[in-house]
Order: sequence, then C-alpha cells, then structure tokens
Amino acid sequence: MTPQLSTAQKDALETQHRVERDGRVRDRIKAVLLKSEGWTNKAIGQALRIHPETVAGHLQDWVQEEKLKPENGGPEGKLNGQQTQALEQHLQEKAYLKVSDICGYAAHTWQVVYTVPGMTKWLQAHGFRYLCPMGINSPKPRLPRRTSASKKRLSEPI
Repeated sequence: MTPQLSTAQKDALETQHRVERDGRVRDRIKAVLLKSEGWTNKAIGQALRIHPETVAGHLQDWVQEEKLKPENGGPEGKLNGQQTQALEQHLQEKAYLKVSDICGYAAHTWQVVYTVPGMTKWLQAHGFRYLCPMGINSPKPRLPRRTSASKKRLSEPI
C-alpha cells in the first residue's frame, strides 16, 4: 500500500514535520513520506527503529483516514451521554481505590469493556484524579499532595 501524494501534500507533510512536537506523529509523517518515495516497510522500520508491522499500520491509517495522531481508544465512543452522566454521578458518590474496579463497574452495569489505560484516560478527560487515601499503603511511593483528608479519593473532580 503506497500512498500517492501530490506535491502539495508532500509540502504540507514536510511543513507539519518541521513544527510537530510529538515524536510519534513525526514518525508517522516520515513513514508516509518515505513510502511515497518507494521505501519498503522493512527499510522504513529500520530507519525509524520501529517494527515493519507498525509501519504498515501507520500507512494504513494514512491511506484510510489521513490519520497521523496516535489515538488509542480512550474516553470517546464507548459510553453514551446518559451512561456518562450516570457514571460521573456514581463516582461522585463512591470512592474507588483501583481503576480496574471502575472498569468492572462499567462492564457489569452497561456491558461496556474498558481497559485500565482507557478508563484512566476517560477519568482524566472527565475531570477525575487519583489521590492516595491516608492510611493506605501504596506499592509505589507517592509524593504528598496538598489536599485535605476528606478529598483523598479516586473520584475527586479536578
């Protein structure tokens, strides 16, 4: 799958590459440009230090959607508006110590499956943050937060 790029598209991608701060997006741009110049996926992968299958995925994203930004699931599209409001309300009323428990609640309540990173992204997008509760020994040491003891809960909105 070789993307057919016009001169204007190549120029736009080159410009975007120069100003883009996200290295993952720059790698995707390079993959598209190099493939349009006749490079193989294996050669592109070696040059970018990524697997040829990853190169193929980047090229497929570009050909199908002109997608350059890596968006791996996350907060959009799994819960409808009513479910989102219900989950937000539930999280205001109940504190969870683990994101995996929230994933389990969503799966049990709405048959919607989230990964822990996906639910974490959902929580952040909806203004929730994690603070380690007092008296709970965390496996990872956490820096102290300037938050009252009553606010130390997973479902505390930002």
